[in-house]
Amino acid sequence: MRSLSIFVLLLVASGCALRAQGTIEGTVTLTGRPMGPPPASQYGLNAGQVAASPKQLAVVYLEVPGAKKAPPVKPVVMMQSGYQFEPGVLAVQTGTQVIFPNDDSDYHNVFSYSKAKRFDLGRFRKNETPPALTLDKAGEVRLYCEIHQHMRGVILVLDTQHFATTDADGHYRLTGVPTGTFQLKAWLSEKTSVMQEVTVTAGKTLRVDFSGVRTASSR
Repeated sequence: MRSLSIFVLLLVASGCALRAQGTIEGTVTLTGRPMGPPPASQYGLNAGQVAASPKQLAVVYLEVPGAKKAPPVKPVVMMQSGYQFEPGVLAVQTGTQVIFPNDDSDYHNVFSYSKAKRFDLGRFRKNETPPALTLDKAGEVRLYCEIHQHMRGVILVLDTQHFATTDADGHYRLTGVPTGTFQLKAWLSEKTSVMQEVTVTAGKTLRVDFSGVRTASSR
């Protein structure tokens, strides 16, 4: 009987914990411009080999002071495919490992001079994936290829587990968000970031749009 009572209490506590979370969703107005210039013709590549330059997406994240979660055990993948970085924008938590598989038939050489992570992986071909790169400092890591100068990518390293990258239409959704008042930020580019104070209510969905006139409403 005592075991049953403890079990019931655990179920109640678990249910309360779940109800103490909320959701944030909305859209971020984007220009849709590509991240890099068109591929140069000197590489000898035909149109069928090269993917379109990735569009500039946004990353929306919630700053929750003192709340951290262990990063994923498995490395996160950022492909090099169609002579572009895929995805062009990647958001990860600090401490995450990232690998850069090469899916193209030519050499690539991923490097960055960013303050958050300075590195040069050297040249490697298809099926020659370099070791995973650990991103242990928050900030922007801008990626380039030493061989193909049109290639652009960015990894946004965050000190939070509550983040999402917008889709092609600018939509985002954050679930399992703790209740309370926090700073919600939308990173659009190296020079553009907007912020809004939000209050999350348990079991509710908060609508937050980032545009020329930024508003928030709860439903």
